[in-house]
Amino acid sequence: MINPVVVEEYRGGKVENVHQGIICVINDQKEVIYEKGNIESYVYYRSAMKPIQALPVFMTDIIEKHQLTQQEAALFTASQRGEQYHQEALESLMNKLGLSEELLVCGASYPLNDEPKKQYFWDRKPQRKLLHNCAGKHLGFLAYAQEKGHELGNYDDPEHLLQKEILRQVANLSETPIDNINRGMDGCGAPVYGVPLKNMAISYLKFVAPELIGDPQTEQAVIQIGEVMNAHPEIVASHNFICTALLEDPNIIAKGGAQGVYCLALKKERMSIALKVLSGSELVWPVLVAEILKKLNYSNQETIDRLLAIRSSAILNDSGIPIGETKVLL
Repeated sequence: MINPVVVEEYRGGKVENVHQGIICVINDQKEVIYEKGNIESYVYYRSAMKPIQALPVFMTDIIEKHQLTQQEAALFTASQRGEQYHQEALESLMNKLGLSEELLVCGASYPLNDEPKKQYFWDRKPQRKLLHNCAGKHLGFLAYAQEKGHELGNYDDPEHLLQKEILRQVANLSETPIDNINRGMDGCGAPVYGVPLKNMAISYLKFVAPELIGDPQTEQAVIQIGEVMNAHPEIVASHNFICTALLEDPNIIAKGGAQGVYCLALKKERMSIALKVLSGSELVWPVLVAEILKKLNYSNQETIDRLLAIRSSAILNDSGIPIGETKVLL
């Protein structure tokens, strides 16, 4: 099956870029209420897996034991961008957990956002592992391993007990047998898993309908993860990013991943959405998700407006002059 075009970008009235994609929307009966493309296609979660990867640490008393703030706990789910508030929260989290930066397997990085990166260059500061986009997730990995008395030095090994527990949770939430899950390595060095897009949507449904999980401890952890993400959306990404714009709406749990994968779930409506832009583009996410929400008659126009403020259907040049448009084909 050739997956359909979901977004077209025009310049000078002519098509410049086309983006094929897959979209799946399900309700709390796990029924598909909208689909485009082959929703049985396997898709790697990439960073959209972070709320699931955070489950082990949220299923311990680590947050209470180390007196972590909600802001610090939100880092376990985050793709942070290196803003000053990210840096301060990461330092505080690492110190409270009593962990060493050298234990992180993710590569050293500069802040990703322009302003803190410029400041880092100006101050001639070196790259740090703590500034990696996934450092918060890795601190969560280490915190869990430390709490359980597991080996810290190889926490990224797919055979490590932590990673086996994460795989179990992916299988549980997505309702995909472990043997049917694709396995790979993410850019940060941690294992990453792939499931059919429909099953990815099912996994996110559990964040707004936790009673479908059937295990009280996991249900409570899922609820707590959603609470910290909604409490500190700026930690999960940063200003002018789709995750933050969506999480500012207390009705939405959302997280994107590299190479065009995006997942979100709506609490009041008890439905979830998973999509994959097959070109790998993240630039079209805001306008695409906004159009999906419109199609679903989503009631919070402010959320849709926030998305379109990041990127509207108009394509602008560097002077802010419209020179083209983006069309979403739903």
